Amino acid sequence: MKIQNVAYSLVVIALIMTLLILGQSIILPFIISVLIWFIIKKIRNFLDRNKFVREKIPSWVKTGLASLVIFAGMVAIGRILSSNIESLASSYPSYSSNIESISAQINEFFKINLHEELSNFLRTIDFSAYFKSLFNSISELLGSTVMIVFYVTFLFVEESLFQNKIKLIFTESVKYDNVSSILQKIDKSMSSYISLKSLVNLLSATLSYFIMLAVGIDSPLFWAFLIFVFNFIPAIGPIIGTIFPALFALIQFGEFAPFAIILFGVGITVVTVGSLVEPKLMGNTLNISPLVAILSLAVWGSIWGIIGMLLSVPITVAMIIVFSQFPKTRAIAILLSEKGRV
Repeated sequence: MKIQNVAYSLVVIALIMTLLILGQSIILPFIISVLIWFIIKKIRNFLDRNKFVREKIPSWVKTGLASLVIFAGMVAIGRILSSNIESLASSYPSYSSNIESISAQINEFFKINLHEELSNFLRTIDFSAYFKSLFNSISELLGSTVMIVFYVTFLFVEESLFQNKIKLIFTESVKYDNVSSILQKIDKSMSSYISLKSLVNLLSATLSYFIMLAVGIDSPLFWAFLIFVFNFIPAIGPIIGTIFPALFALIQFGEFAPFAIILFGVGITVVTVGSLVEPKLMGNTLNISPLVAILSLAVWGSIWGIIGMLLSVPITVAMIIVFSQFPKTRAIAILLSEKGRV
């Protein structure tokens, strides 16, 4: 019987994985819509802290203003990034001559011939292809804006009806209270993660921007945004966010000094903020095992790429909270948690 249950579970997991992969074009815009809806709701709740706003301004007006600010910001950021990426992609071929200069410096310093190996290595780093890929991803995301707007609109319509539906589904007060508790925990954890992590990443990206601006790297705003985004990815994200601008500085200038300044300057900044500031702000609110965070990163990254990596931690947090509320899945929540306390 147990073997049969395991087999059923594996079949269900396989079906869910297939659905997530095949339905990516529909599911991802919806998940992004849920995140936008969540952020708008938090902005609205923040505005409601003011007594005059809470009592005099209708909820739909606050929702509309918050939505307008969020979508206007998304469009502005998308256009700025697209412009930066196109500029970098078009200017990259002019940096190829610097590879020869880099090779010569290494040959002179190490007194060995690394010309061919280094040239081949640097030529494999096709930044132009990466930039075009990023540009296409941003274009696809902007192309889904209409769908995302519709999703967000209907989420707000559903929000006013959702509470009554929960009451009708769970007529017993104990079950209703239990479900409400789960939803509140998910809301609190997601709110803490999104707000505090965004604040920490913004600090890292801002400090890194000034370092790169002082060095003179092309499009420092783009690289700062890249650092901000990649810092949402556990463990490897900050490393990738630091290495990319450092390598580009090496190719742009053809010298090791700018490369070293960005690599160590940005690297030390990101590590310092991540190891000193982030723990004090976030504490243990996420309650995720580091090993589980890496595994979830790999799993969701293989399903949805970079966006899956960015969503890996919020999804795992929600899973731990939900699993901890049911006796049959509580053991899974304990294994996924950091110290076993759920």
